[in-house]
Amino acid sequence: MSTDPTTWEFPVTDALATAGPPWLSGKVAVVAGGGLSGPEGGVGFAMAWLYHRNGAAVAVLDRDEAAAQRTVDGIREAGGEAEVFVVNMIDDEDVARTVAAVIERFGRIDVVADSIGGGGVEGIFETSVDAWDLAMEVNLKSAWYLLRHAQKHMTSGGAAVLISSGAAEGRGPGLPYSIAKTALEKLTTGAATTLAPRGIRVNCVRVGMIWGAFAAKGMTQEQREIRRQNVAMGVEGNNWDIASAALFLSTDQARWVSGQILSVDGGGMAMRNFGQAGAK
Repeated sequence: MSTDPTTWEFPVTDALATAGPPWLSGKVAVVAGGGLSGPEGGVGFAMAWLYHRNGAAVAVLDRDEAAAQRTVDGIREAGGEAEVFVVNMIDDEDVARTVAAVIERFGRIDVVADSIGGGGVEGIFETSVDAWDLAMEVNLKSAWYLLRHAQKHMTSGGAAVLISSGAAEGRGPGLPYSIAKTALEKLTTGAATTLAPRGIRVNCVRVGMIWGAFAAKGMTQEQREIRRQNVAMGVEGNNWDIASAALFLSTDQARWVSGQILSVDGGGMAMRNFGQAGAK
């Protein structure tokens, strides 16, 4: 390579230097939990919308047909392509059937996003065996079911994004939910290594203290304000902050990013200054 600057070509030939939005034109995104179930919306709905906004056709997977239809109707009204697939995400056979139906409808799968989660908030020694098993099914195995069937149809350049929680890294009382999300993050790194030789990336977004449909179900406005004050940046996030991160990880802009757990949390929990140990 010449060391003479007068002979250099301006180094902007890489795809990342020349690409522009939309980032997912001609691709198909599968979003589990993509229905619009309330006025706040959820992470799954936000991901489905951003995938549509970036040119992808969207397969909206949800157990709530009406919620899924609201998302699909909104995408179609905006000129996009989307389809409803009603599925029980904690039933492996039903997930397999649904993935097959997606392939029959769209012919391909380029992006897989799973936002399924919830439950499992009783203490680990107070919860029942059935409730423990359900927490693992909802927060961990649903993602495994989807990945294990969808990856068969993905090719090089494909990407998967899973949704975890800040509870996975916290040191609070043990909850089946937080344990399942921790395992989900291990599933992310294991799947990323397994699928890397095929050019398929797998990443995870660890969700901080956002406000959306999930939080709105069980939190008062007073609790919401206390929680906001505990965010390092002093501002709560929302579904779009999470979906934007997921979008990046789903595109070629993140072509060399795999097996990562990305915390989207406003800087994490605030560390308030209460003085210094040993100070007078």
